[in-house]
Amino acid sequence: MSEFDVKRLKPVTVITGHYGVGKTNLAINLALDACYSGLEVQVADLDVVNPYFRSSDYRGLLEDAGVQVIAPRYAGTTLDVPAISGQVSAALDWARAAQGRLLLIDAGGDDVGATALGRFARSVVEGAYDLLYVVNRSRNLTHDPAEALSVLREIEAASHLRATAVANNTHLAGFTDGEVLGRGVAFAQEVAASAGLPLAFTAVPASALEDVDVPGVRYPVSVHVKKPWE
Repeated sequence: MSEFDVKRLKPVTVITGHYGVGKTNLAINLALDACYSGLEVQVADLDVVNPYFRSSDYRGLLEDAGVQVIAPRYAGTTLDVPAISGQVSAALDWARAAQGRLLLIDAGGDDVGATALGRFARSVVEGAYDLLYVVNRSRNLTHDPAEALSVLREIEAASHLRATAVANNTHLAGFTDGEVLGRGVAFAQEVAASAGLPLAFTAVPASALEDVDVPGVRYPVSVHVKKPWE
């Protein structure tokens, strides 16, 4: 068992997946940990579809830690207007201009959300990048590995980018335990094998690290994203 080192991420790293798998919370954790490890970090919020769970909604948390946030003009509201700033292109150049920099792109869910990402595909592939496909076995409509693989192919087609690894984020909120995590690992391993990709890590609630044992690489995460009614 080992823990994931955020410094292993490529200078441009995209976080994508099915709606509700926990992309934004994962992106926030990665951004904060990367910043705490000494990297210069920017987060680009390209989720112009879902008005309720956007990384830019946590701008204060991120910027207080030293993370710069780039967001569509109407992010943080319920207006789904695809107004994407030219800052994203500049951020891609910035990330590759010097060592010790990381641009995290929080892409929208499914192929609809990935379409906005596709506008920048040519710039993304000009250099090294990671595209982490986040899976959550507990999420509705992706209980079956074949369904998860189908969603991945739709995202790749819409974004004009290929995934580089699978990230397992299976959880059941406060009911997450060793059994839930174990089933999630097996599920993610099957998705990764079907896609011909490595399994980068399994996200484990930081509060449960001492109580659960999961195979492979684990990544401790804290819960930053709250539901609108919480």
